[in-house]
Formats: sequence, C-alpha cells, structure tokens
Amino acid sequence: MLRNTLANVGVVPVITVADVAQAVPLAQALCAAGLTVLEVTLRTPAALPAIAAMRRALPTAIVGAGTVVSAEQLAAAVDAGSQFLVSPGFSVRLAAAARRAAVPLLAGVATPTELLAALDEGLDTLKFFPAEQAGGVAMLKALYAPFPGAAFCPTGGITPENAPQYLAQPNVVAVGMSSLAPAEHVGRGDFAAITALARAAAALRRPAG
Repeated sequence: MLRNTLANVGVVPVITVADVAQAVPLAQALCAAGLTVLEVTLRTPAALPAIAAMRRALPTAIVGAGTVVSAEQLAAAVDAGSQFLVSPGFSVRLAAAARRAAVPLLAGVATPTELLAALDEGLDTLKFFPAEQAGGVAMLKALYAPFPGAAFCPTGGITPENAPQYLAQPNVVAVGMSSLAPAEHVGRGDFAAITALARAAAALRRPAG
C-alpha cells in the first residue's frame, strides 16, 4: 500500500511547520499542485497539531509524520492522525511499534546491512537517507542487483536538478524534497509561490509504464 501511494505522486514534500496556523494553507498549496502525500517533520512543537489540522481540512490528502525516532513519538504521531510514519533510520523497536499501530513505516536505511535488517522486519519500501551523502544514484544502482524487491524514497539533498536521475532508477518509487516549502515563502504567506514550486516538482515524476 505504501509503495503504491508513493509511486502515485512521485514527489513527497518534506515540510516543517513552525506555526500551526500555516499548516492548512501550506497543505492546500501543495495539494493544489497534485502533491497530496505530505510528510510533516516532528521538529517543532507545532508538528502534531499541524498534522491533525491537515487531516481535518484535507480529507483527500495523505499526511504522515517524519523524523520519528522513538516509539513514544510514533504513538503521538498516530494519535494526531498520521497515516504513515517516516524515520531517518531503522530500529526493530520502531518497526514493532508501527506494526502494533497498523500504520505504514518508511524506515530510513543507508547501507546493505540496514536494508537487510529492515527486510527481515517485513519492510520492503524504505527511505534512502541521507541520499546524496550516502552515495546517491550510484548506491541505489549498486543495491538493485542484490535487492531487486526493495523500493526506495530517497531523501536528503534531492533537488529539481538531480531528482530526475533518482526517479529514473527502477528501485525508486518517489523522492522526498524539503525545498518545496521555503521558510521565507511560508513566513510571508506566499502560498501561490509554493504551489508553483510544487507544480514544477510534480512534473518531474516518472511517467506511468
């Protein structure tokens, strides 16, 4: 399910919300461009209420929590309405907590050893993070032969310039981009500019078939 959800959009905005009042207009701006799968990082006090507000206002969007690093955060994110969870790394405890909550987990991996551990826990759709620093496209190509069943959403250093190279890989279903909601645009309420950035990013997705 998570793999198909990511593949349907191709690009996932990774957003940080400083003020919960900005959450719904920001989500609306991104969804207007067709980017309806949103990752809200748990890096601010506004993150959890922002997720709840987005879920109420945009029932057709798929809103998840990012930067989940503990079972306690995971539980709080699920309580806020998160429909998927994203962690920067992999741990057995997080995988078990996600299973108990029955919410998909996009766990972060950067090495074959981490990938094997995630596969052992039944996770075959993963976040490749930090993508550029962990070897980028070359690493994904190297992982494909021994792990053809694994699919990735690379995040970390993904830009409009290098995203097409990632999306062209057979083991990449989507990319995560943190550049689609610049703090300066959000701060001044320039949501039209965010929609324009998101629309350009949406055009990068790999064509079906």
